[in-house]
Amino acid sequence: MSTDLLADVLAGPWSLAAMSLLVLGDAFFVVVPGEIAVTALGAVAMTTGTPALWAVVLCAAGAAALGDACCYLIGCVVGTERWGWMRGRRMRQALGWARDRLDRGTATVLFTARFVPFARLAVNLVAGASRIHPPRYLALVTLAATGWAAYQAAIGALVGAVLAGGPLVAVPVSVALAVGIGLGVDRLTRGRER
Repeated sequence: MSTDLLADVLAGPWSLAAMSLLVLGDAFFVVVPGEIAVTALGAVAMTTGTPALWAVVLCAAGAAALGDACCYLIGCVVGTERWGWMRGRRMRQALGWARDRLDRGTATVLFTARFVPFARLAVNLVAGASRIHPPRYLALVTLAATGWAAYQAAIGALVGAVLAGGPLVAVPVSVALAVGIGLGVDRLTRGRER
């Protein structure tokens, strides 16, 4: 694939919408590559100028906050035990962890969980089931989503600024870097839980 074709596809009019849908879907299904989409568009923004980096951050933050708010609403309406997937061993552990952390500090756990996919789902469901004050929750989750979006886009933008070769090089390298950071965070958090 030529560099120009890749740049045209990733900088096209639907790129921000596609990224936003992936980020929104990532709130519910941890296998959806929301982080990767933001990082890739951050690299494209830096290497081609389109879309604008601020637009990548704004759209990603809005979609992430909306996804988290939807999970909160599900927690409010459904609770944390209605469906079979909520009663599985791994999900029960995650929900218990989320309850414990939310009791200790809502802001800290909302910001931390924003960067850990499975924890993010559990925390938002429990926040809704616990009826954390909605205006406070929305303010915190919006700040956390904005920080997360800026971080993810910055990884791509940094790689795009440092490496020569345009988006053909910057996108795969920034995605690999983001995945590596995610794996490192997972390894560190698992080590501390033991």
